[in-house]
Amino acid sequence: MDFQYFLQFVPQFITAELPALQAHVKMAPLERITTAPNYSEGNSPRTAAVLMLCYPKNEKTHLALIVRNEYEGVHSAQIAFPGGKYEEEDLNFSDTALREAHEEIGIHPSQVEIIKAYTQVYIPPSNFIVYPFFGICHQEINFIPDPSEVAQIIELPITILLNDSIIVETEIPTSSTSSIKLPAFKINNHIVWGATAMMLSELKEVLKSILNTKT
Repeated sequence: MDFQYFLQFVPQFITAELPALQAHVKMAPLERITTAPNYSEGNSPRTAAVLMLCYPKNEKTHLALIVRNEYEGVHSAQIAFPGGKYEEEDLNFSDTALREAHEEIGIHPSQVEIIKAYTQVYIPPSNFIVYPFFGICHQEINFIPDPSEVAQIIELPITILLNDSIIVETEIPTSSTSSIKLPAFKINNHIVWGATAMMLSELKEVLKSILNTKT
């Protein structure tokens, strides 16, 4: 999708109603829906924020995802949005998302226009509430991945995200069970599942609802 055409819809992106849980459940593991603890009842979750960043590449609209490095932790080698945990010096969660994106993929906060906060997602295995922010960079990006955190950057054309053929059912080993069947996005031979897939689902639903009304 042409990036200049995409930019015409920014006012609608800003005012769009978020589908929230309706979009999340489409890509959520069944155990997440039926057995996830209620974080509001005293288990003191940590907080984090991520940046869902759209930008032009060869004049076409792309979305940035990262492949995390392998490490001793529940999110090792997973596909994610650039982002990380809230720090005391952050003014708010959007600052967290911008700071972490700068650290992880090298984009300066001044290059990003935050368009809208999306619905937070609770991640039971790591006890985090993650606040996603949809942002736009108006220039092509020379990514500088942090090798200590990022194994690869995935530059996903928006037209591929909007195609339902990338939604699959797969089986994934998890930290709490031997494996579970769940819906996922298959992107460039990568499987995107869990919290990232849930956030991606909400973004996709909003983009489809707006772009499809004009195409």
